[in-house]
Amino acid sequence: MNLRSATSADLDLLRHWDEQPHVIASDPNDDWQWEEELDRTPDWREQLIAEIEGRAIGFIQIIDPAIEESHYWGEVAENLRAIDIWIGAETDLGKGYGTQMMHLALTRCFADPLVTAVLVDPLVSNTRVHPFYERLGFQCVERRHFGDDDCFVYRLNREDWHPLGIE
Repeated sequence: MNLRSATSADLDLLRHWDEQPHVIASDPNDDWQWEEELDRTPDWREQLIAEIEGRAIGFIQIIDPAIEESHYWGEVAENLRAIDIWIGAETDLGKGYGTQMMHLALTRCFADPLVTAVLVDPLVSNTRVHPFYERLGFQCVERRHFGDDDCFVYRLNREDWHPLGIE
């Protein structure tokens, strides 16, 4: 598996994934504004496509929540990262791809020695993903509303991260 930068060439694919029931269920209220955002590369964000043997299977966004423009996370400490992740096709769920994607994303986050922790914010209703994050070492630290979304905030501190070396 590899991660590559998402580009405007991925627009149709990302729109298609956004229409999938399992993606809607995990992220029902966000408009990613792909048309504008895929052409932007701010310093505080990476938008990545996960591929296996050249086939796109998922999306990851990594942000620095302290300097991200919308201030989605509110006031947060410096040296954190936040990850959004999803598998595009339902047929690719349950095959370990999400775990591989997260290991690659976490390795990317913690490659910066200043990064102290990584945050994720799954919906409270997305019960399938909570054990997934917990297996990766994330701990639930609060329940919080982000706009209309009722979420748990999970945090993985650097000292609790155990890279598996998945390439």
